[in-house]
Amino acid sequence: MTHGIRLVGFDADDTLWRSQDYFDEAQLEFERIVGRYVDLADGRVAEALYAVETANIAVFGYGVKGMALSMIESATQITGGRITAADLHRIVEMAKTLLRHPVELLPGIRGAVAAVAERFDVVLITKGDLFHQEAKVRDSGLSDLFGRIEIVSEKDPATYARVLSEFDVDASAFLMVGNSPRSDIAPVLALGGWGVYMPYRTTWAHETHAEIVDGRERMREVATPDLLPGAVGELATQASAMQRIDDGENACDAR
Repeated sequence: MTHGIRLVGFDADDTLWRSQDYFDEAQLEFERIVGRYVDLADGRVAEALYAVETANIAVFGYGVKGMALSMIESATQITGGRITAADLHRIVEMAKTLLRHPVELLPGIRGAVAAVAERFDVVLITKGDLFHQEAKVRDSGLSDLFGRIEIVSEKDPATYARVLSEFDVDASAFLMVGNSPRSDIAPVLALGGWGVYMPYRTTWAHETHAEIVDGRERMREVATPDLLPGAVGELATQASAMQRIDDGENACDAR
C-alpha cells in the first residue's frame, strides 16, 4: 500500500523511556550541594546552571557528561571557588549514577511503536552522548522495532535533511514523533514534514524554546502512547490526500 507518509521517526528520551525525571533529580541534588555555600534563593542557582549548560552545548554536546561538566563549572563560579574537592566528587558520582540508571520504558510505548511499524518503516533518531545513547537503546529492548538507529549531535533542519537524503525520502513523506517542540517537531515542519507531539510531564527548558510559524496543520498532539498510532494514521491519510491533489494539479499543468 502506498502512503503519503513513507517513514516515521521516533525520538528516544522522554518519548520511548524516562529521562528528564532523572536530570531533574540530579539538579535538586546539585542545588543541595551548592546550598552549603550560598543562599539558594539569592544565588539563582538554577538560572546560573542553565546559562552555563546552554553556553556549553556547542562544546560538550547534550547528555549526562555535558551536564556534569557544566555543574562543576557552575558550582565553582557560584561558590567563588570555595566548593571542596569532595563536593565536586559528589557531582561526578551523581553523573555516574545517571549513566548507569536502568532504562524505564513509558507505559504502552512498545505496543504503540509496534503498531506504527506494521504500517510504516520506522527509525529512531535521537541526540546526545553516543556511548550512553547506544547503551540505552540496547537496554530498552526496542531496537528490533527500528529499521535504523541514528544518534546525532543536534536535531535541526540541516540534520534532518541529511538523514532523509540518506534514506532517499522527501521531507513531505516523513513524520517525526517526539516530546520536544524544538528538536522533534519544529525542524521537521520547517522542512515540509509532519509531526506528532507527545509532551512529557517535564521537559528541559532548552527543548521547549521553539516557534512553530508554519505547518501546524501537519502536526497533532497526543497525551499518551496509545494514541500515537491513530494520530500517525490520521496524518498519513491527510498526507495522501494532499499528494493526490498535488498529482492532479501537476497533471493539469502538464496538459
